[in-house]
Amino acid sequence: MLNIEELPVAPTVQGLVPILATPFHPDGSLDLPSLRRLTGFQLASGVDGVAVLGMASEAFALTATERRLVTNAVAEVVAGQVPLVVGVAATSTVTAVEQAREAAAGGADAVMVLPPFMVPPSPAQLPSFYAAVAAVGPEVMVQDAPGATGVAMSPQQIAELATIDRVTSVKVEAPPTAPKVAAVVDRIDEPGFVVLGGQNAQFLLDELAAGAIGTMPACEIPDLLAPVFTDWRAGRYDDARARFDLLLPLLVYGLQSGIAWAVHKEVLVRRGLIDHAAVRVPARELDTRARAGLAAILDRLDLPAGTIPLTGIR
Repeated sequence: MLNIEELPVAPTVQGLVPILATPFHPDGSLDLPSLRRLTGFQLASGVDGVAVLGMASEAFALTATERRLVTNAVAEVVAGQVPLVVGVAATSTVTAVEQAREAAAGGADAVMVLPPFMVPPSPAQLPSFYAAVAAVGPEVMVQDAPGATGVAMSPQQIAELATIDRVTSVKVEAPPTAPKVAAVVDRIDEPGFVVLGGQNAQFLLDELAAGAIGTMPACEIPDLLAPVFTDWRAGRYDDARARFDLLLPLLVYGLQSGIAWAVHKEVLVRRGLIDHAAVRVPARELDTRARAGLAAILDRLDLPAGTIPLTGIR
């Protein structure tokens, strides 16, 4: 197992790094006050970083102007307290570089970069793609998500990308994630390159045992996931498992195709962290059955209201 303490230099992105939802008003416009409150809640929960414009952010439904507004609003609240990761999901090298430059201008410490997905690149094209994005400035996280992109990266290909300057991490979202994490860790010779898990942290403990040093789930329960990390890092593995097992039904419920965004936002509304659960097409609202299923999970979990620091949050 790879421990954070064994790394010669602490990586910029590690630990618990939730991907923020993008709140909307009922009319579909951006709700930046809710976004700022949500960001403050992550910091109060003891996260190790925050991310915006990822899959859980509905970034696919945001305009370029809105991407900029979201990044700037979150960067203002974070104010350097933890690393800020900004997602890049483009269909070519030039558009990915453009998004990375916008992220850098907004204060990103790292960019989480999907490979081009409309015309999947060949394995030979991937290194030049990631090198071009890395040349912009912020550290680059490779997002290995073949279910969303159709681009499959082997562990050896990821290890080769790790040799590119400023490519410093990979988020593994190719199921089963834990074996893929272990296979990548086994092949990495670069001391400054690390592996994180994805898929809404549903296999978090298996990924940590396989050598991952963090995870990037959705953002509705960072206060409950942070103690799992605390127990794990302290070697209290049974306690970590007991805490995690209580959260697993909700983590899995939030992975459903088409309604994942509505699930996350319903929980955030219930916890008083955002004002509305509105989503944008092609995301879908919850129907009566899905809402009842989620309510049953939340009632058993007995989630507390979110605690939001008031200082500096508008």
